[in-house]
Amino acid sequence: MVIQRIIYAFGHRTMPLLGNPHTTQAIRNMSTEVLATESSDKGMIILNRPKALNAINLEMVRKIYKHLKKCEKTKSLMIIKGTGDKSFCAGGDVRAVVEAGPTEESKNFFREEYATNALIGNYKIPYIALIDGITMGGGVGLSVHGKYRVATERTLFAMPETAIGLFPDVGGSYFLPRLEGKIGLYLGLTGFRLKGEDVLKAGIATHFCESSKLSDLESALLNCPDADEVPEILSKFNSPSAKPFVLTPQMEQINNCFSAESVEEIVENLKKDGSEWATKTLQTMSKMSPTSLKVTFRQLELGSKLSLPQCLNMEYRMVVRHLENSDFKEGVRALLIDKDQKPNWNPTTLEAVTEERVQSFFAKLPDTEELKL
Repeated sequence: MVIQRIIYAFGHRTMPLLGNPHTTQAIRNMSTEVLATESSDKGMIILNRPKALNAINLEMVRKIYKHLKKCEKTKSLMIIKGTGDKSFCAGGDVRAVVEAGPTEESKNFFREEYATNALIGNYKIPYIALIDGITMGGGVGLSVHGKYRVATERTLFAMPETAIGLFPDVGGSYFLPRLEGKIGLYLGLTGFRLKGEDVLKAGIATHFCESSKLSDLESALLNCPDADEVPEILSKFNSPSAKPFVLTPQMEQINNCFSAESVEEIVENLKKDGSEWATKTLQTMSKMSPTSLKVTFRQLELGSKLSLPQCLNMEYRMVVRHLENSDFKEGVRALLIDKDQKPNWNPTTLEAVTEERVQSFFAKLPDTEELKL
């Protein structure tokens, strides 16, 4: 998916691109935003847009997809990472998408991004995402569906789409409902941020490696003679602490409050809970688009019973409707363009978002416009 990269106005420090003697083919074009590299039997993709926190655009998505398809047939494993030490990928360039409106190019961005997510979810060789730094929206889509996701102490994960009038896409309807208990629904509705080891302990990452050891891990992967050794190599570098998961103290409350038949019922449950955590959660949800909250609730409910390709087909229908008529444009205006942090949601309350309105986001597109995976 796509997300608010501009909110995170970090600087950047470019890191060595490969630094591994095993790599035999030079990077084709040092100025490109995606560096597709190869050794004799390994593939690598480097997101190379550090000033934009490696946010992806349509051209980047196309290069990623093309390289993934090529390497799946010719290489033994694939590594994907970001340039710089701030971000793996902060999402997609939503400002450009929204300003363009519901054009064919905007639709193509999501269509091809979702096709890439589906490819990663069914990738035939080991796919290792080094999610060092900010990993949100589209960055989640480039990592979470792959077999291996390696977090570091600098990883910052979130799916904060309800804050910009959208929904957790890029397969969010598939992976969020499959997390423990009601964590996925909680993350999807509130945009709660997980950091470092907690990304592993939530089940989003598969391994945790200190950032200072990432280059050694990368070298070990690029030099391994057999892809069957990948699990052993990742286990060797896996070094989480025994510190409890950040949400462990609230797990019972999350499961109780978010086990509900509607967003309105979740709100009532939080009010009845009355704790400091519940009050803060209510405050957070009150800032989100009411339409997005109700659409996301339905999306995750449906996604829990669907395959990844089915989820992505559903999400494509949803995103086309969001491009045409939703709070998406207003959310991006308020958070990314004018930055007044005062979105004018329409409607302004959960109660005013009708069942008919929610259902409209899931209606089938004309056959010629459907996403075909």
